[in-house]
Amino acid sequence: MKKTRTTLRADLQAVLEAQRNLLDAARPQAVEFQHQRGRWTVREVLAALADAHTFIEYGGLARPALKDMTGPADGMVMGTARVEGRTTDLVLYDYSVYAGTQSAISHLKLTRMLEHALRYRYPVVMWLDGGGARTQDLLLPARGKATCFTVFGKLSGLVPSVGVVPGNAFAGHANLAGMCDFLIGLKGSALGMGGPPLVESALGVRLRPTEIGPAEMHEKSGVYDLVVDDDGAAIEAARRYLSYFGPQRPAGREHDQTALRDIIPENPRQAYDVRRVIEILADADSMMELRPVFGACIVTALARIGGRSVGVLANQPAHLAGAIDSDGSIKAARFVSICDAFDIPLLVLADTPGLMVGPEAEATGLVRHSARLMTAIVNATTPMMTVVLRKAYGLGYYVMGSSSLDPAILLAWPTAEYGGMGLEGAVNILHRRELEAIADPDGRAIRRAELTHEMKEEHKAILAAGRLVYDDVIDPADTREILRRTLEGFPEPAPRTVRKRIIEPF
Repeated sequence: MKKTRTTLRADLQAVLEAQRNLLDAARPQAVEFQHQRGRWTVREVLAALADAHTFIEYGGLARPALKDMTGPADGMVMGTARVEGRTTDLVLYDYSVYAGTQSAISHLKLTRMLEHALRYRYPVVMWLDGGGARTQDLLLPARGKATCFTVFGKLSGLVPSVGVVPGNAFAGHANLAGMCDFLIGLKGSALGMGGPPLVESALGVRLRPTEIGPAEMHEKSGVYDLVVDDDGAAIEAARRYLSYFGPQRPAGREHDQTALRDIIPENPRQAYDVRRVIEILADADSMMELRPVFGACIVTALARIGGRSVGVLANQPAHLAGAIDSDGSIKAARFVSICDAFDIPLLVLADTPGLMVGPEAEATGLVRHSARLMTAIVNATTPMMTVVLRKAYGLGYYVMGSSSLDPAILLAWPTAEYGGMGLEGAVNILHRRELEAIADPDGRAIRRAELTHEMKEEHKAILAAGRLVYDDVIDPADTREILRRTLEGFPEPAPRTVRKRIIEPF
């Protein structure tokens, strides 16, 4: 009878020891280094990011290509895990190993993980903490296929991708960041196509990382979709974003819908914050706004209604009175492409006087950028629901879910106003001769106000509905229930074998 071994074989012992050396318990100095930076270790990030006990590591025993260098996993921890219940590929650069720099081996590792995601259609989360390439390493002869950037580009529109910049992300790290669908930056982080050494070489000036690409700048420019305070908040945001692309959830708590009846001011010129409308319509605590600072004339947010994910596109009357400018067009077009690529229904809340006008607006390329939004939304095939809250004028309304886009349902609140252009402008055009014939400025202003009032009366929601401009004019308090029922009626999207559309990086 064969005896049971009481000790492990030497070859197994060697493997287990190598695996233990990857863990934080075996690297107290690295742990202390990260904590002194105010950062978590990548293993701590993993523990919070992945659903419990689901992480499977790939390439953990990889080592630097240069014989005189050492470093656990060659500075990149990667593998699969379930995140919010869905299998996801994770890639984390470890700043405690050669400042998270990219190497010949880590490029091969990254290629392996991204090809894995491409084959099995797994979402990707990247933790991008590093200063670009490890130059001496990458000068080595190629040891295999390292096409990580091109493979990542092929993932666009096939799977959701999330990037997190917790510290510095320069050069190759920045390239990867820019290709992510959803990019989270931490306060105090720095992101740029070239780090301080390259900037000094090219421009002859020595700058700190945060002088090159600070988080505040990228938040305003729209590069970052969200800026958060710390690692924990970034992990929470990444998990939350991915949750909207997973299965339906149980219906969340419903807010008091009667609050919507008085949310639109009686004075049509008075602003209000459309975020409040979204928060009340959505399941409690389910709204996640993207790019809140950039393109402020439009609010883009993911939310749930009755447990179902929706992408909300809403004019913001608190900025430019809801007029659509270039930044808003860019932001909205990209958001539409994300929702459409992954079959998330769109909820459009319209309150806009139209596209922004004037020489300053034209200097920003509005002609092209507004056309970009138009092209994105007219080619979207994910179901669309439109609610006209107040103003619905001109081309601005055309791209905000008008009947021309054939939404699944087109509703209006009693406060809705409809017109081919702003009614004040229409009065000036239609009654120009009559107004010019009035010599007294005060008398002209009174007559203009009378004509405008008459036109607004003719374009009230209930009269517009009589001409089938809307499917119905409803009590605002009924909006959520109608949307919930409409969402329930949409068929499940068919499984896809090919990409529906790519996600434009900006």
